[in-house]
Amino acid sequence: MKGLYAIVDVGTLSARRLDPLAFAEAVLSAGPAALQLRAKDLHARETLGLLRALVPMCRRAGVVLVANDRPDLAVLAGCACVHVGQEDMPIDRVRRLAPGVGVGVSTHTLDQLDAALAARPEYVAFGPVFETRTKRDPGPVVGLARLQEAHSRAAAAGVPLVAIGGITRERAPRLVGAADAIAIVAELLPAVALADKRASPVFDVMGEVAARARALHEAFAG
Repeated sequence: MKGLYAIVDVGTLSARRLDPLAFAEAVLSAGPAALQLRAKDLHARETLGLLRALVPMCRRAGVVLVANDRPDLAVLAGCACVHVGQEDMPIDRVRRLAPGVGVGVSTHTLDQLDAALAARPEYVAFGPVFETRTKRDPGPVVGLARLQEAHSRAAAAGVPLVAIGGITRERAPRLVGAADAIAIVAELLPAVALADKRASPVFDVMGEVAARARALHEAFAG
């Protein structure tokens, strides 16, 4: 996993009156490494419906689709991967419930990272590297030096590392060599929400989303 790890956060998009599927399609046009659906406040049936719609879109684009938190929904929808946090289901249990589905895990300390690496996940996420406002109750900022140490440990274990937290297009080049991929939420969002009277038609807004995704990919992966 290398490059842009794009996160479609339904709650954030809803506040801006942006359709998650149209948003995902725009992001996929940039060829990210992975696309995660984060739908913390949706009912399971609604989340499953979105995942099932995203599966063929991601397959056509050759992009890994990641379900957040829910291995059961990942299996039902046919997702390639599921992402869990430190307070979610342990990796070994996820694998029992969702055999054949890859597992990624968030880590915030080097001890958590080492424990995750021992379980041989599909990838590990580490952060927040910078201050972030798009995650509920984010952990303390880890900074670049600790990210580099985490990347060295992950590389030695043969597991890709995704940097998370507060990453912008301007900051992305600083992470080259310190992570294999960068997880992005807010920086993908258009400057003007559809609820704003100044907003352009939907296709222009999504064009901006696609341009932001390409710029982030190029800033990090070249």
